Amino acid sequence: MNRTDFEIEICANSVESCIEAQKGGANRVELCMGIPEGGTTPSYGEIKMAREVLTDTRLHVIIRNRGGDFLYTEQELQRMAMDIDLCRELGVDGVVFGCLTADGDIDMKSNEYLMSHAKGMSVTFHRAFDRCREPEKALEQLISLGFDRVLTSGQQPTAEEGIPLLMRLHQLSNNRIKIMAGCGVNEKNIAHIRKETNVPAFHFSAREPQKSRMTFSNPSVYMGAEGADEDTIMLTTERRVRNTIDTLMRMMA
Repeated sequence: MNRTDFEIEICANSVESCIEAQKGGANRVELCMGIPEGGTTPSYGEIKMAREVLTDTRLHVIIRNRGGDFLYTEQELQRMAMDIDLCRELGVDGVVFGCLTADGDIDMKSNEYLMSHAKGMSVTFHRAFDRCREPEKALEQLISLGFDRVLTSGQQPTAEEGIPLLMRLHQLSNNRIKIMAGCGVNEKNIAHIRKETNVPAFHFSAREPQKSRMTFSNPSVYMGAEGADEDTIMLTTERRVRNTIDTLMRMMA
């Protein structure tokens, strides 16, 4: 097997991370801002430039206008649909979203509405799946809606911890939808996750800390969560992307 037999998707938080993902050999990028919140929709400029630089790599964009839960109002859904329309205009290959009901089921109506705007694009249901109360039922609903794949950690804090459910979901999918393992996937565990689950797709960030170029800092003021290191920027690196893919390939040889 070779790397084209797998979907290797990098969760990229910037155009710079997109460039590194492409150099490292990823075959797809999910462009995603607000990673500490679980991912939010990037700006027009970020999407447009990412599309321009990703000449050999498919581009997907997360459609999530805020952090928090996955129960959306009508106005929120309208804005999400507008973002999908914009992604289409910019030549994005696919979009990533997910809507739930108040009681933790797949929101069929809301997802159908967004799917109608994403016709012709590849569509992933994101880790809202990990907040569903009945994952096997949810999987069948996503298949009926026409999603191409579901990103999941197996309803556990990390994909490695979620191996039992990932394995079960892959068996149930029966090639009707792709199960993509994500959350905590790295060069140390990707081979183990693949061996135990047989999933065909992986999602990871392969990021490393980059020291700020600022020469002055005021440590008593925080722009975000108190105590966060705001003098460090986390970016995907070619080295970690390539190392993680190579680890998987060695296991499959």
